[in-house]
Amino acid sequence: MQFFIFLTLFTTLLFGDINLIKKGNPDSNTTLLVIGGIHGNEPGGYFAPAILATHYKIKTKALWVIPNLNKESIIAYKRGIHGDMNRKFAGMKKGDKDKKIVDAIKKIILNKKVSLILNLHDGHGFYRHKYQTPVFNPKAWGQACIIDQCALNKKQPYYNLESIATKVQKSVNKNLLRNYHLFNVKNTKTKKHDRAMQLSLTYFAVTHNKPAFAIETSKYLSKVEQKVFYQLCAIEGFMKIMGIQFSRDFKLNEKNIKKIIKDYGILEINHNILLNLNHIKKTLSYIPIKSKNNNFYFSNPLGVAKKNKNGIYDIFIGNIKVTSLKPEYFKIAQDCPNKIDVIVDGELISLKNTSSFLVKDDFKIVKNKNYRVNVIGYPSQKSDESGVKIAKKDLVKRYAIDKTNSIYRIELYKKNNFCSMLMVKFK
Repeated sequence: MQFFIFLTLFTTLLFGDINLIKKGNPDSNTTLLVIGGIHGNEPGGYFAPAILATHYKIKTKALWVIPNLNKESIIAYKRGIHGDMNRKFAGMKKGDKDKKIVDAIKKIILNKKVSLILNLHDGHGFYRHKYQTPVFNPKAWGQACIIDQCALNKKQPYYNLESIATKVQKSVNKNLLRNYHLFNVKNTKTKKHDRAMQLSLTYFAVTHNKPAFAIETSKYLSKVEQKVFYQLCAIEGFMKIMGIQFSRDFKLNEKNIKKIIKDYGILEINHNILLNLNHIKKTLSYIPIKSKNNNFYFSNPLGVAKKNKNGIYDIFIGNIKVTSLKPEYFKIAQDCPNKIDVIVDGELISLKNTSSFLVKDDFKIVKNKNYRVNVIGYPSQKSDESGVKIAKKDLVKRYAIDKTNSIYRIELYKKNNFCSMLMVKFK
């Protein structure tokens, strides 16, 4: 009966801690750290690690993923709303609003289990060793594996940065979507020639003898799924070099990546509301939540809830605003029932109190003295709508939560306090 797929839920409130997702063997001393979203206007750099976190299985060694390091800038779709976060690793001014995040990611980078670091970006143009055009030239950054120097101390197992980058370059170039998407290796020779890069995340890592690379797909690629495709190709290249065995639940191509990016997943609020964010309406009103200290959990690691100046919660997946929730404040009831009896198309079933169920003809919530029922969109003068047989034609379409007007909310209350919410979907 249930039609929602329940996935691992990530707590990702705005201003929350870094969203570090660990996969594989927790005791492994070979760990790849993938960092996405340091720049908010580079979607290939955060949709790729989100897919890596949710659609890849790590069979050997370990993978750590941070999909959205700079959450505020991602939802604003700006490089950095407090300045360029990737230019703050050599020091920051007092009171810098990025300090907490930068200090935290430094500690993760220096963790003794971390063996190699990737920082994901979308860069301008197409990097070429020799000047060809204003788009294809040595000053461009796109379609390149970036290194700060050729090598590190040989005691480090992945010390030869240039050799590793070249191997990844060759593996990516075997899978080009277009010939001009060619990947190259760009050595910024940071210590001698690039003061700006001396302030970057990767240079901070290499100065602490940690192998680090930036992967730059081109901003000139016309589709986000193309950028994500090349990011994932490069990441897989690094995993193979490190002996990290993996599998994914999709074939790596543009079509499948586009489909995954558009799957916004599930939002759970306070453990008593589940919302499917796919095909959801732009605004939902009268969402029963607490006046403060609400918890938002997303199956998509790029999910963020931001309360705006009007008290409305805007829900984002990456830089995409999926919906806005207008709250109605309630106290949460205690000792609510965990199971709800429902007659669906004439058949009695028992559901968890946050379940979703499919209906062909009609449904009826079985009366229970422990709660009252409010079916949102059912015009009635009754305070309790349990015991009432309801069909789709009985419901007012504007109260549906989805764009096809097929899904409706069923709210359960104990006196005047909110218990939980069921979802009914009509076939």
